[in-house]
Amino acid sequence: MGMFRKIKKSKNFSFPIKFSAVWPIAFATLFLGACQAVNTTAGGAVGIDRTQYMAVSSRQVEQSSAKSYQKTLQEENSKGNLNADAAQVKRIRAIASRIIPQTGVFRPDAPRWAWEVNVISSKTVNAWCMAGGKIAFYTGLLDTLKLSDDEVAAVMGHEIAHALREHSRERASEQMITQLGVAIGGAVLGFGQLGNDALSKAVDVTLSLPHSRQHETEADRIGVELSARAGFNPEAAVTLWEKMGRLSESRPPELLSTHPAPESRIEALRRDATLVYPFYQAANKAR
Repeated sequence: MGMFRKIKKSKNFSFPIKFSAVWPIAFATLFLGACQAVNTTAGGAVGIDRTQYMAVSSRQVEQSSAKSYQKTLQEENSKGNLNADAAQVKRIRAIASRIIPQTGVFRPDAPRWAWEVNVISSKTVNAWCMAGGKIAFYTGLLDTLKLSDDEVAAVMGHEIAHALREHSRERASEQMITQLGVAIGGAVLGFGQLGNDALSKAVDVTLSLPHSRQHETEADRIGVELSARAGFNPEAAVTLWEKMGRLSESRPPELLSTHPAPESRIEALRRDATLVYPFYQAANKAR
């Protein structure tokens, strides 16, 4: 039958439905119907203006993040890994204290969030900011890459940008609607479990991963502006990712990665650093 399937409406009548065309339209209709269209932040100088579609409330995500954050802190504290180095904690919190007030450029409510900043002793090369401003830095990131304060600010600005844009909420919304769409699509198209798995993978490659890369790009752009407005050199974002590129000798193709390729990422960061450099200059004149 190829791309068409005959569906009998009566004994003497049938019509073709082009499922390859109907399925994306049906999925899009389902997704948009279940979501609220929002733009979580102002565009800033970097001009982030993408409309987002949310099926999960901010309150739900923030409550979940707060619980998860406290659980992480409790676990790390029981191991003696929480804020073990007073000098590192002081340094990270001092950098955060300069960046957090700048979040108001993108969200007037953000400076009033219940921000928390903690350092976890671990070889893990990572840092993150959960919804509502719950930040964690791992000593592995600081020690392995030998980060300058400007580079720490680049990481922190990037992670804070994820929280400002509510990317975790957006991803949760996408996953909820994707699961629903795959279940409905599998039933309509008559797929078995193997077909549903293949469909889910196809949706992941065409929808979820590109959105993840889009999230990373948005966080890069907002993060560079936040660090510049806080008086940190935005060009440090370039040196940061050059270090990250040297650290990672192998990576999946960009098409199947949740992060942009380092080369294209660095090129974009260099452009944005030039754009926001005047904020860095102005902030240091005012200090």
